[in-house]
Amino acid sequence: MFTFLTQFTIFKNLTKAEMEPIVDIANSKKYEQDKMIFMQDEPITDVYFVQYGKVKIYKTNYDGSEQIINILQSDDMFPHQGFFRQGNYPANAEIMEDAQLVNIPILSFENFLLTNPKICIKIFRVLGEVIIDLQQRLGEKMFYNVYEQVIRMFMRLAYKNGQELSPGVYRLPMQLTNAEWANMIGTSRETISRSLTKLRNSKLIDIDQSGTYIIYLNAMEEFIMD
Repeated sequence: MFTFLTQFTIFKNLTKAEMEPIVDIANSKKYEQDKMIFMQDEPITDVYFVQYGKVKIYKTNYDGSEQIINILQSDDMFPHQGFFRQGNYPANAEIMEDAQLVNIPILSFENFLLTNPKICIKIFRVLGEVIIDLQQRLGEKMFYNVYEQVIRMFMRLAYKNGQELSPGVYRLPMQLTNAEWANMIGTSRETISRSLTKLRNSKLIDIDQSGTYIIYLNAMEEFIMD
């Protein structure tokens, strides 16, 4: 578990001796697909780290509809604000694909931080990156149409999760339904379907035989620069 946890920004500069107290309070558990990890508005008790599998983070609106906030996979952590936020989980977390997660109880971690304040600085840096991402996504909703939002969403996923096949060409190692794509943008399935078709016709994306998206990142970057 030491090797896994030290991959994360908040831990990667710690020595093995410094990590030992964290490893001691951490737990690793397997989860099956469709298992709920926590529900929106439940008290925050743990921060999670994805060893493998996929986790869907989403909000449930008053009418019961879903708004997908993020799709997490190996080497992601959530919720980022958990270590420093009292209150409730701001969204639901559900297993999309059989996964193994490491969880660290917040109260135990806080006791560790009291004697290791430098760790706080590293966590603040992670939170800063998340805030910037959320600000960018909010700005996209305000200033770009759905088609442009979809392009920028593909670019984020390519940068974060993509597997580079060749310079500027990425394979997206996740399969989402049109409904899930629509929930990530906040639009209808019909609108997302038209946007995806337009992207393929414009040769900005393609779909291989397994149904996986191929993203032509260089072409997308040229599009948004025009």
